[in-house]
Amino acid sequence: MKKNVTFKGRVSPGGMIAVNTKTGEIFSEKQIDDRLKNRAPYREWLKENTIYVESSLDKYEGPGLKKIDSEQFNVSSKLFLLFKEERTSVIKPLAIDSQEGTGSMGDDTALAVMSKMHRQIYDYFRQQFAQVTNPPIDSLREASVMSLETCYGPELNIFDETPEHAKRLVTTSPVLSHKKLQSIIANPYFKCEEIKLEYKKQINLKIALETLQKKVIQSAKNGNTIIHLKESLPNKNLLPINALLAVGCVHQQLVKLGLRSKVNLVITSSSARDTHQIACLIGFGATAVYPSLAYQTILDLTERNELKGDAHENCARYRKGINKGLLKIISKMGISTISSYRGSQLFEIVGLNNEIVDLCFTNSVSRIQGKNFNDLDEDIRVLNDYARSNLTDMSVGGLLKYVHGGEYHTYNPEIVKKLQEAVSTGSNDSYKEYKSLVDNRPPAMLRDLLKLKHSKKKIAKEPEKLEKIIKRFDSAGMSLGSLSPKAHETLAEAMNTLGARSNSGEGGEGKHRYGTNKMSKIKQIASGRFGVTPHYLVNAEVLQIKIAQGAKPGEGGQLPGGKVNKLIAELRYSTPGVTLISPPPHHDIYSIEDLAQLIYDLKQVNSKALVSVKLVSEPGVGTIASGVAKAYADLITISGHDGGTGASPLTSIRYAGSPWELGLAEAHQSLRDSGLRHKVRLQTDGGMKTGLDVVKAAILGAESFGFGTGPMIAMGCKYLRICHLNNCATGVATQREDLINQHFIGEKQKVINYFEFIANDVR
Repeated sequence: MKKNVTFKGRVSPGGMIAVNTKTGEIFSEKQIDDRLKNRAPYREWLKENTIYVESSLDKYEGPGLKKIDSEQFNVSSKLFLLFKEERTSVIKPLAIDSQEGTGSMGDDTALAVMSKMHRQIYDYFRQQFAQVTNPPIDSLREASVMSLETCYGPELNIFDETPEHAKRLVTTSPVLSHKKLQSIIANPYFKCEEIKLEYKKQINLKIALETLQKKVIQSAKNGNTIIHLKESLPNKNLLPINALLAVGCVHQQLVKLGLRSKVNLVITSSSARDTHQIACLIGFGATAVYPSLAYQTILDLTERNELKGDAHENCARYRKGINKGLLKIISKMGISTISSYRGSQLFEIVGLNNEIVDLCFTNSVSRIQGKNFNDLDEDIRVLNDYARSNLTDMSVGGLLKYVHGGEYHTYNPEIVKKLQEAVSTGSNDSYKEYKSLVDNRPPAMLRDLLKLKHSKKKIAKEPEKLEKIIKRFDSAGMSLGSLSPKAHETLAEAMNTLGARSNSGEGGEGKHRYGTNKMSKIKQIASGRFGVTPHYLVNAEVLQIKIAQGAKPGEGGQLPGGKVNKLIAELRYSTPGVTLISPPPHHDIYSIEDLAQLIYDLKQVNSKALVSVKLVSEPGVGTIASGVAKAYADLITISGHDGGTGASPLTSIRYAGSPWELGLAEAHQSLRDSGLRHKVRLQTDGGMKTGLDVVKAAILGAESFGFGTGPMIAMGCKYLRICHLNNCATGVATQREDLINQHFIGEKQKVINYFEFIANDVR
């Protein structure tokens, strides 16, 4: 039976229409909007029912936040692994100018699972990030769509529209001040219950977590909408339950029982203090976080005059900095609202046993095993005894910089000194001593757990010649800007003399170097397109599209304004003194097809050049590598998390990206499975030091190898981690003429010696 179709209104080109198949009416886009917005008095409902907790104009904590006594603070700091270096390098910069602390040279510490030190549980989690398809979002330039607004209250059925739906509490951020926390706990709408995260010494951690699950489930069934989990210093007979383990296991159980949308988990945490730690709590289910020990640290720093001004204002600045960091972390996955990130579990776990993953972090990516509940339980008991002994003061730490007796660093002073001695003298004996220090170190990286199998049969075939092996070596992308002009040119000269290739990095290159022995054969095209001109592109053997960088994947390169002098500004088409930050995404690459278009365009500009694509190791990088091969790339680089950087926020350096061993193996296998392995050459880089590293990488699928920090040390770098400050004491990573002229002793022969040592080691 046909209906007469009646049309009311006009349809604009490209507009939406709706058809009521029962009555035969057709509605234009404006009519659809009018019907939807007039269906209920939404604005009145929000006005009458929604409570906006503390408007954004009220910056201060207000009265109520009190400093705990010094003994309690000292014991808490030791128990929750708050080191002196974190006070000065992480919390202090946030409280001074709302900026995350910046570092350089990457993370060369042992993986948490292999560390001989006590490490926070958050250190086992690596932030995931988007590459090529669904790229990261630019949180600075796309600020209008970014939001940290957080709602509290049960999530009701969206198909039943009632005034009750608007009965919510709203905060502008999930990071709470003392005042906001008290307002939420004492709110007029929803019942709230506080549950302390602690357990008796007679039971173990796993039983404690299962008991906690039961308590929270019962609380939810009793009608409590806001469940406040409090991680603080317990009395002497109890042990603390880590906030992340607690949130994870409770969230999973609530989801399993269909109760998750009925409750909010508000966490007071002593262990979560930086952006990554707070992001972990939210990513595994927390609605909001109150970082209590961070605030106590700010009160302490202010009282000691290490921070100026009012303590509450300093806490407000700390929150502002954490908010910026959270926006950056969610934007790495192309997410614009914190509500979309909550419970997303967008982390890879490296080094926790399946029993922990299954109970607390169900279905999170975890490709290798590691510590189990008994190990964690033992750790907390040892730490508890240490924290409560009055003999020790707060530890310096040694995670951010090398400290004698602290965390193991793969580039420790002994290794740096021995390498420089070897390249300066050309002595094989010195190189063997350096090689022994590296190859026989305590296990720090995944490759240290791999042992070479030696054939029992005598092999008559000679290994490849030295020259042929060296051709497989590249210097990693280090820009003219992060390196001084002399260091950048010395590196290029050395690689060209060897018949290998140096990489220009993303900052352009002086025209006077084109066609000479000082020219970088690999030219990088990064998201900021700094210095990329047709002239730059035609003077290259390889054009590398940098999708991500190992030390800070999911965000673009950074060059502090202090290093942007007249030469750098000219090469990058910018202004001296202006900080240059590349955007996280390439604004013309949102799919493999877009990448294929850029590869095609580059080959039109320079038909003789090979096109390389630089990716960073993470779960799923194999699928991306197969897509890149289909886009007609000639080379693919898989970069590891332990690569270096000239400047980056400390939380990016320490917590983003995976070991190259995992990414390389995955990419190699994925390309084989797709029948594409013969079409591309696979490279890896990130913390490679000796021939043994090269051979292990080759066994996992690499055909060429990138070195960044090693050649810098060969040129004189002392690994002081001050590249971003423009004060490099050896003239390698500074733009200051006085330091370069006085201290730079880099000679191309030292770099040549370095690569010849490694090639001979490989043979």
